[in-house]
Amino acid sequence: MARTFLLTLEYDGSGFVGWQRQAEGRTVQAEVERALERLAGHRVVAHAAGRTDAGVHALGMGVSCSLPARWEASELHRALNALVPRDCWVARVDGMRAGFHARKSALERAYRYDVGTDPASASPFRRRWEWALGRALDGGRLAAAAAAVLGEHDFSAFAARGEPKPHYRCRLTTARWTPRPDGRGWRFEVAADRFLHHMVRMLVGTMVDAGLDRRPVADLPRLLAGRDNQDTSPPAPPQGLWFVAARYDPDDYLAPHEAA
Repeated sequence: MARTFLLTLEYDGSGFVGWQRQAEGRTVQAEVERALERLAGHRVVAHAAGRTDAGVHALGMGVSCSLPARWEASELHRALNALVPRDCWVARVDGMRAGFHARKSALERAYRYDVGTDPASASPFRRRWEWALGRALDGGRLAAAAAAVLGEHDFSAFAARGEPKPHYRCRLTTARWTPRPDGRGWRFEVAADRFLHHMVRMLVGTMVDAGLDRRPVADLPRLLAGRDNQDTSPPAPPQGLWFVAARYDPDDYLAPHEAA
């Protein structure tokens, strides 16, 4: 008999080619599954709430897995942190109902994107974790651009082209820019029921161009209506993007759960 667990994982994406296991390159999934295999005595598949790209970080990535019933959440938490590499850390472990899946069961996901507008953003102690833009942005234009994408839309214009999807509609419940402390720039916070590949980075790249007055704010609703990514700005660099959290139904947890 097996138990289902949810790991809340933090990682610095600088040393990874992404979450998903690949034929070449170091991945977060492979590192987590290697640790789980040592604990279970057999291969264990880990499912993440989202598939971050190379260089993208996580503060609260939900990862589900099944392990032998002898494991308790508290013991698993300690054991995993003794095995995962130094650029990963398991913040918490929760027991979940049978059938729970970190991606399929997620009700909402949240990301943030940090942009450095001051000269010190080029420091080696900052540029791994933010976009070292080094130029001032117009906060009013950023706010207007974010307001234009809030709600439910077809985000075809902000998605990388790949395998066709059944639809490109996403419902954004949060989309806002806020100043970062000490004049370090701006932070974009966004939450939605689902995200498309490169969607947040393409939104940020286009909104930053609007904030630099390189394109009109009116381009945001125009792009949404047109559903073509040919006129969308290039995606923002990966290092400024952070997966913040996934939200699940409280009934999915075997014990009472308070959101972090």
